[in-house]
Amino acid sequence: MDKRDFDAIVVGSGPNGLSAAIRLQQAGVSVLVLESRDTIGGGMRTQELTLPGFYHDVCAAVHPMAVGSPFLSTLPLAAYGLEFVYSPLAAAHPFDDGSAAILARSLDDTAAALGADGATYRRLIKPVADHWEEIAADILGPLSFPRHPLRMARFGLDALRSAEAISKRFSTTAAKGLWAGMAAHAIQPLTNIASAAVGMVLLSIGHRHGWPVPKGGSRAIGNALSQYFISLGGKIQTGVHVSSLSQLPSHHAVLFDLTPKQLLTIAGEQFSPHYKRQLTRYRYGPGVFKIDWALNGPVPFSAPECRQAATVHLGGSFAEIALSEQRAYSGQPNTAPFVLLTQQSLFDHRAPEGKHTAWAYCHVPNGDTTDMTEIIEKQVERFAPGFRDLILAKHTFNAQQMETYNPNYAGGDINGGIIDIRQLYARPVPRLNPYRTSAKGIYICSSATPPGGGVHGMCGYHAANTVLKDIF
Repeated sequence: MDKRDFDAIVVGSGPNGLSAAIRLQQAGVSVLVLESRDTIGGGMRTQELTLPGFYHDVCAAVHPMAVGSPFLSTLPLAAYGLEFVYSPLAAAHPFDDGSAAILARSLDDTAAALGADGATYRRLIKPVADHWEEIAADILGPLSFPRHPLRMARFGLDALRSAEAISKRFSTTAAKGLWAGMAAHAIQPLTNIASAAVGMVLLSIGHRHGWPVPKGGSRAIGNALSQYFISLGGKIQTGVHVSSLSQLPSHHAVLFDLTPKQLLTIAGEQFSPHYKRQLTRYRYGPGVFKIDWALNGPVPFSAPECRQAATVHLGGSFAEIALSEQRAYSGQPNTAPFVLLTQQSLFDHRAPEGKHTAWAYCHVPNGDTTDMTEIIEKQVERFAPGFRDLILAKHTFNAQQMETYNPNYAGGDINGGIIDIRQLYARPVPRLNPYRTSAKGIYICSSATPPGGGVHGMCGYHAANTVLKDIF
């Protein structure tokens, strides 16, 4: 193999780009990471968005997928400053009567709190939670023959159903609501086939590993990954916007932590006409509208369980949440959206003494520019009367602004493309190996490849293994 400036170049320093770079560098491949912004991290950044001394996670905030990742969990990130903080409850889901359903670390405690639906919940989640380490690599990977086919088959029998179909197994409002909030992380209608998969995974990881926040903010994950990568001999350059392959130093392989929209702009002329057509048909899902608040005190939730959880799902019943997700998908306005709220400062120091931060978003039509501030705050106030009185300052991103901040979030789609049954494994295109493009030496390692969105690094890990097999 002839000598090049670098063996491989990774464009983009999100969790998948850094994971790909680490995997390659671990194998002795010399890697350069290029990042367009001044700091690394992709969706793993923490900034003072509202007032001095109030630190907010710009994108991702709570990280069950990071601690449950088959790749990230093998890395010595604690040695590079990464520490996770766990709230007493992983998540809570309040209702209008002042009660709340909970996701506790203990499956038994969660099931017991669901009363009449406890046994049903246990049958659904326990087989996945108990055997997560055995099946995680297959769940979080490309389509292939599973290492544990019987366990995967059992998972698939439920995961490939719609969230709505699974909800009919429950009889109580609490269980149905808790399930809806978990499944809604899929950012698609709850009537879609396979919309149950995300809910099952998040609940199972919650019992197996918890839903932690990184101490000091999500930037701690990116910083630890980058420092470990550099310790292996890798190099990172920030402030480099790649718009053409001709900008890159000489290399044997380039991996793009980008979605098809950007990949076509940079390297489209290198692809076959058929592959280009396939990429142009790649589908993005609903976007998000996000708010960060600086607060004069903690969110005053009526349900005491909500004050013990870093993550709170606001939406009430299954029917309300299902309607919210359907409207976001079909481009309709929504006056009562499902809201995902996190309150990291209750458990990790993120604000001046006595003050707090909170972070929330709702799903909206792709590319939507509607200001959802009042609507989201109304949903929070519904379950936390007096919340508005605590607001000192706020910062918002509409769906289009999310894309401006991070082009991978096309139209505000934080999953890098909708993860419905058509794009569950066939992302970005239907190929035996989705990380290869039609051009030799050009690969894609972003959340537009299996297993999709989330801070788990598995897209980058699998892409790097493909590069090692093909070239090195």
